[in-house]
Amino acid sequence: MHTDVVLLSGLLCMLGVSGQTGLRGQTLHSYRHLRLKREMSPVEGSNCQISSCSPKRSPDITKAQSTKSEQILRIDDHDFTMRPGFGGPAVPVGVDVQVESLDAISEVDMDFTMTLYLRHYWKDERLSFKSNTNQSMTFDGRLVKKIWVPDMFFVHSKKSFIHDTTTDNVMLRVYPDGKVLYSLRVTVTAMCNMDLSRFPLDTQTCSLEIESYAYTDDDLMLYWKEGNSSLNTDERISLSQFLIQKFHTTTKLAYYSSTGSYNRLYINFTLRRHIFFFLLQTYFPATLMVMLSWVSFWIDRRAVPARVPLG
Repeated sequence: MHTDVVLLSGLLCMLGVSGQTGLRGQTLHSYRHLRLKREMSPVEGSNCQISSCSPKRSPDITKAQSTKSEQILRIDDHDFTMRPGFGGPAVPVGVDVQVESLDAISEVDMDFTMTLYLRHYWKDERLSFKSNTNQSMTFDGRLVKKIWVPDMFFVHSKKSFIHDTTTDNVMLRVYPDGKVLYSLRVTVTAMCNMDLSRFPLDTQTCSLEIESYAYTDDDLMLYWKEGNSSLNTDERISLSQFLIQKFHTTTKLAYYSSTGSYNRLYINFTLRRHIFFFLLQTYFPATLMVMLSWVSFWIDRRAVPARVPLG
């Protein structure tokens, strides 16, 4: 309001207003025209339309068509029901294993339970993509169902499962040149034929066997990625009844008369039974009981009530 008064006074002074009514009317008309222009023109600090004053938001790149994983990896352009290089040489699939725990050894059921991280390495040129930074892309188990992965299974296993807390423990990593890392966390219970003839001074050798279910050695070449170094174990693994002596890997060719030859990987480990455990749990209590029964021989034979409880 103060600004309007000053502006009006300035106009009156410029026109030399001295009480003439016509000049006053012209001055007021000029003032109203000037004020109207000021109100119509945007000034700093005044209210403005949302379209002109609100900051522009950057587009969500996850909603862009070109950034979908299926688009980048061109999943819809290939038939992933067939292995990479179908009709050509066998696909090399490297394997390495991280043993997390050896949970139980059962002499009654002749089996053992193991939890491990199973990782596969292979190359599928159908998954190659352009990258200026040469960085890989990592996905969870949802993409695994849309591409080809090796069909590994555990030979002589009784039961096994992939951990699913809080989601499926599955990881897929794809590199620009088409190399793939496929990792999953598995708990498996498998057979172990034990020789208990020297119990409790026995030593047992068990093995976990990994093999492709459908692809023979003509289609899939399964191998340990770095030989014996491909098998790593947690240093905290321990058992109450056994001492774990060593883990080592081997590779053999399994032949089935009806389907053919398959590459099979072995995780071998040797267990030596703790003799001190059985001395403390079985032999020492049994020896005390036998020695206690001998006391009855030093009691008078006529003291039947005393000899019977000791016996």
